[in-house]
Amino acid sequence: MQSSIASTAARPARVLRWRVVDIVVASVVAVASGVVFWVWDLLQNPISGPVTAVAPGFQGILNGPWLFAGVLTALIVRKPGAALYGELVAAVVSALIGTQWGIATLYSGLVQGLGAELVFALFLYAGWGLVPALLAGAGAGAGESILDLLYWYPGSKPEFAVVYAITTIVSGLVFAGLGSWLLVRALARTGALTRFAAGREATGRV
Repeated sequence: MQSSIASTAARPARVLRWRVVDIVVASVVAVASGVVFWVWDLLQNPISGPVTAVAPGFQGILNGPWLFAGVLTALIVRKPGAALYGELVAAVVSALIGTQWGIATLYSGLVQGLGAELVFALFLYAGWGLVPALLAGAGAGAGESILDLLYWYPGSKPEFAVVYAITTIVSGLVFAGLGSWLLVRALARTGALTRFAAGREATGRV
């Protein structure tokens, strides 16, 4: 009984309130992600056309690099609203730099962030391992696929809609979920995240 009480006392209490450092780091991550979004806007355009022509719906596999900002921000900051904040700020930055999608970029940031945020909320903001990360990436992909099918592909054939949704979700799971989880672990090993639980866990200093 005493050892159980001691271990409970030694375990740091979760603090869900945002600190100044959380806001600063989340903003830096989101802005950097927005630049990545803009670069991917340029790179994916020549790829998307041929993929769509050969395998309609499979262009959803290219959406993953736009889905990671919310998952990455949340895995680092571990606060309610971090996924939504990271994805939405990244979308705003991308739109300000200039994208072909215009105002729709902000819609995407909103639904992607909400999709990831919902998953972390379902884990009560206490699950930050690989499984929650993968599901959050898939959630971001699900949000984006719904928006795209309603906004960009209204009236599309059912088979197209199914393939597009599945490939977008898989892309989110891999690029946003797995990719963000691996990136956080890599950053933690450099010592860049020592102010965060994510950094202390990866280095064994919880």
